[in-house]
Amino acid sequence: MVMVNYKEDKRIVLTLDAGGTNLVFTAIQGGVELVTPVVLPAEADNLTRCLDNLVKGFTMVSRMLPTPPVAISFAFPGPADYKSGIIGDLPNFPSFRGGVALGPFLEHTFGIPVFINNDGNLFAYGEALTGVLPELNNALERAGSQKRYHNLLGITLGTGFGAGVVVNGELLLGDNGAGGDVWCLRNKKYSSCIVEESVSIRAVKRVYAEYSGDVSELTPKEIFDIAEGKRPGNRVAALKAFEELGEMAGDAIASAITLIDGIVVLGGGLSGAADYILPSLLREMNSSLSMMNGCSFGRLQMKTFNLDNPDEFICFAKGEAVEIKIPGYGGKVVYDSFKRIGVAVSKQGANRSIAMGAYVYALNHLR
Repeated sequence: MVMVNYKEDKRIVLTLDAGGTNLVFTAIQGGVELVTPVVLPAEADNLTRCLDNLVKGFTMVSRMLPTPPVAISFAFPGPADYKSGIIGDLPNFPSFRGGVALGPFLEHTFGIPVFINNDGNLFAYGEALTGVLPELNNALERAGSQKRYHNLLGITLGTGFGAGVVVNGELLLGDNGAGGDVWCLRNKKYSSCIVEESVSIRAVKRVYAEYSGDVSELTPKEIFDIAEGKRPGNRVAALKAFEELGEMAGDAIASAITLIDGIVVLGGGLSGAADYILPSLLREMNSSLSMMNGCSFGRLQMKTFNLDNPDEFICFAKGEAVEIKIPGYGGKVVYDSFKRIGVAVSKQGANRSIAMGAYVYALNHLR
């Protein structure tokens, strides 16, 4: 696939931020939002009204545009057959039952291609093509490093533990539309549970309550403020809540990145507590495992760096490049034997990355 230069592309794509409460419609051209977003109620419990509002929202935005849109592209909750545009039984959209052909419905209504993905996939795609990955490679070039990265695991930390995978510019969808899902990996601490039970908003609240004895319904932001010393509360318990999330996430990410071998980018509401999450996450990814004969080696073949730490980035960029001779010839080649990856927090934010992922995905997949 030939990747478009989205900044120079004049085609307009309609996008949507779909939540169980509101539908937020907009349009993007050249990576720039063209209109003030249109917000309509999701009407999640009534399929007819929900579909009517989807048509109404996209129609309202289309009428504001200088030229007609070429596609519709957006994230929508699953389970779903995203390739076919069919949405399954959604917990927060009670009216979606038995399979709703949302993509074909919108294609017939507007007469343009429709692309639907989940937010984890589009977050990863947006970061790989317009966010952390190109920014990192540009930074490596400025640092004089020959190393470049092409693969990315995008992680969203929030209500759940979302993820998406991009390999050489291609989004991993999977044969069942479940490519890149990490939320259902085994939980390191509770082996009979999924890891999302320890990597989510509910996990932060639960662990804080366990260590503090405070059973009041504090939000993760309030727990973060306690960790920051800005709010009364049990600071040790607040720090433990984020530390445990980092450890459990690090265990799952280490398993996933073993197969992907690329950069990890974090986004979502809980990533705002990265200062308290990253130490344990990185420690877990850089931990050791043993063989039965007593030998010990790294959990990963690659050392993991915090790319947002300037000192760590210097070591990451430098690597261990040396010149080695070509046997039988006079020339030399550069050899860097240091296998390394990095973790970074999204700079443009999850919402922007998802929107950009939807936009660029459409441009790259239009015939």
